[in-house]
Amino acid sequence: MNLEVLPQRTGGAAENMATDFMLLQRYPREKVARYRHYDWRSPAFTFGYSQKIGFVRGQLPAGETLDLCRRPTGGGVVDHRDDWTYSLVIPRGHPLEEVRATQSYRAIHEALAGALAEAGVPVVLKPVAENAPAGEPGAPAGVCFERAEVFDVVHAESGAKIAGGAQKRNKRGLLFQGSLWRPAAGGAAVDWEGFGEEFVIRLSEALGADATPTAWPELNDEELEGLMEQYGSPDWMEFR
Repeated sequence: MNLEVLPQRTGGAAENMATDFMLLQRYPREKVARYRHYDWRSPAFTFGYSQKIGFVRGQLPAGETLDLCRRPTGGGVVDHRDDWTYSLVIPRGHPLEEVRATQSYRAIHEALAGALAEAGVPVVLKPVAENAPAGEPGAPAGVCFERAEVFDVVHAESGAKIAGGAQKRNKRGLLFQGSLWRPAAGGAAVDWEGFGEEFVIRLSEALGADATPTAWPELNDEELEGLMEQYGSPDWMEFR
């Protein structure tokens, strides 16, 4: 299996969410996973597919112009103003696509935690609580970095949540969208470029894949623009 590592890009919130979904929905490849790390054109927040817009707006900082978008995945409100964002598309039929959500979540975060540890950040995965049902992560937090959930990456000393993620499965495969809060991991003290390279290595090992830097697929520009319009529309943002 191959892990295609796409070039880093910078986009608006609707563009980034539309691109992630399009890579899952329209451009999956058999036995090929796709990974990308991306940036944000302006201060941005995203929120989970099932969250209510009234709650979300109540969590946003007042007096600041923000680029806001509902994600195609679940999870809570995510502040992207100083995060490290990535997504991964795993095709249908791969072992990590077929297992329970908690197992794929754990495998990806183990790779992330290993890369952070290599960069000198003391981290652990939040364990399952003793009284929690086996394999069940529990209800997600409404605001992502306020509380760690099972198998989130947390600082081993302070207990602060460093990284979380959200997933979407359909007949095409699995989309995983992940966010790492850089201030909780040490901010500028971390070699983020080196961390990113190490994460790709460990992610490819978790997938049993060979990582290959790959040019962007030939996306249908008209379809992508239409999907961006949808993700930026009031109907999408406020349907819950």
